[in-house]
Amino acid sequence: MIRAPDKMIARRADTQARADVATWKMMAKLNGVSTLPPEARRFLLRYNNFLASMSETEATEATIALVYKSYYARMGGAGTPPELRPGPDEPVLDNVTEFRRPEVRRPKPAAANAAKPRLPVALIFACIAVVYVGIRYFWR
Repeated sequence: MIRAPDKMIARRADTQARADVATWKMMAKLNGVSTLPPEARRFLLRYNNFLASMSETEATEATIALVYKSYYARMGGAGTPPELRPGPDEPVLDNVTEFRRPEVRRPKPAAANAAKPRLPVALIFACIAVVYVGIRYFWR
């Protein structure tokens, strides 16, 4: 039976492992492997060994599994790490967020704008002038 704290540790370890492996792969593509810590270099070496015998997605998942087990133990998880199933919103073999275009806001129809009658500025000015003259006249 897996305890709730171990599930939380497992989820954090899996998220961290997926992010780190994606970062390490990008650093390798940009020729920045020398700046990575030794542990990351060891995992990248294992990733390259996996690439010799399997496809890139399988090698990535195998490397993520190794990193996940390492992180789970380091974060204090008890026993063997639980198998995590991806959620409905999570990608299965990829750590990339899908780009979604914002909804297009349609302008309101012209009839809605015409429903509010606007007083012309001259009419407002004339009303203010009448009020002013009326106040001046009655105060005399």
